[in-house]
Amino acid sequence: MTTHLVWFRRDLRLHDNLALAAACRNGAARVLALYIATPEQWAAHDMAPRQAAFIASQLNALRTALAEKGIPLIFEEVKDFAASVNTVKTLCQQHEVSHLFYNYQYEVNERQRDAALESALAGVVCEGFDDSVILPPGAVMTGNHEMYKVFTPFKNAWLKRLKEGIPECVAAPAPRGNGTFSASRPIAFSYPQLDFDATLFPTEEKAVIARLRHFCKQGAREYERLRDFPATEGTSRLSASLATGGISPRQCLHRLLAEQPQALEDGPGSVWLNELIWREFYRHLMTYHPQLCKHRPFIRWTDRVQWQSNSAHWHAWQEGNTGYPIVDAAMRQLNATGWMHNRLRMITASFLVKDLLIDWREGERYFMSQLIDGDLAANNGGWQWAASTGTDAAPYFRIFNPTTQGEKFDRDGDFIRQWIPELRGVPGKAIHEPWKWATKEGIKLNYPQPIVDHKQARLETLAAYEAARKG
Repeated sequence: MTTHLVWFRRDLRLHDNLALAAACRNGAARVLALYIATPEQWAAHDMAPRQAAFIASQLNALRTALAEKGIPLIFEEVKDFAASVNTVKTLCQQHEVSHLFYNYQYEVNERQRDAALESALAGVVCEGFDDSVILPPGAVMTGNHEMYKVFTPFKNAWLKRLKEGIPECVAAPAPRGNGTFSASRPIAFSYPQLDFDATLFPTEEKAVIARLRHFCKQGAREYERLRDFPATEGTSRLSASLATGGISPRQCLHRLLAEQPQALEDGPGSVWLNELIWREFYRHLMTYHPQLCKHRPFIRWTDRVQWQSNSAHWHAWQEGNTGYPIVDAAMRQLNATGWMHNRLRMITASFLVKDLLIDWREGERYFMSQLIDGDLAANNGGWQWAASTGTDAAPYFRIFNPTTQGEKFDRDGDFIRQWIPELRGVPGKAIHEPWKWATKEGIKLNYPQPIVDHKQARLETLAAYEAARKG
């Protein structure tokens, strides 16, 4: 009997899984599934303990769902990617595998692993798929056959290409003829894990699909109006599932267009579609510019910025004790939940880099170590945007004022009070500069004064960037 092996990585679902669907097309083949945990590799990549727990929960749900289809899931744990190659090779020999199926990952280490695997598997046909994107890298290029360096032209070309033919979603596989399997003891990793809120981040595929349907029907229409206000539930909360492959971007696109058919024409839902295109942009970029995986800036001269090394400032930012309430509330949300609202990611990143003049790579790594939705391409893209070091970056002289950002996006301080209990007694809009209110009222707050003066910090940052640009 022909045996097909599907290697699951960041594609933990049955529906619209290109590798799984391809492996199951031959109804006579025996299909096996595989997942390999690599704790040392995860640690080197700063995987958040909450994301590890999220993946473990997804994996247990996936194993049950696969078992009901007659597909057993083999779980292995080895230290790193190099060891995983040997594991796959051994399993292919043991089970006389003729075809190996997997979905591409675009990061440098992952691509090197897959290249090594294909070299090692003599006699096994390897089939890879562009599953984590709507349009594959290379599908949207400039007239000179180069990757776009600016988002808007990429977006326009991407939309034009998409309208020529929207990729279909593939169905979950039909049950195999070799019966069902009962899951044994729960899958567990020898990697640090932290609890996460399963009501906000569901791991069963049916629940994730239900969340997508609900958001596209209701939330997508209001996304443009509500998305910047962290005290309001205005986002999809699907980022963790997208990062780990619990849902595909094609599913997101199809459901959005089913509910909001004008999304492709700047109608309702188009702003959320824009977020999906940003995700595509960063993944395509990483494929063509692998230095982005290696802590290198896209704009080379920014590597000459003289960053400051101030451990007190660094820890204050990490812990949410900078004296700027919107920054601190955001960081406390991240530390407590493993998630941060997107507007707040921009505000906190700008503050670290352009108020504290701390290297953006430190912030990038810290976010990855905390985020349940940690994704290298999106996280790197966001940090390089905030630091003005990346493609399509904000100009280096554009610097967020953390106080006015708080006043604009959390006007009445509802989000701040949720995460900074020390400030719950501060009335109204005074919460954005609580030290002024406390001084006026003669009250001592259990909350720090600002660790830097924004106006002065802005001038110092501009000088540092200008010196680097002149070389």
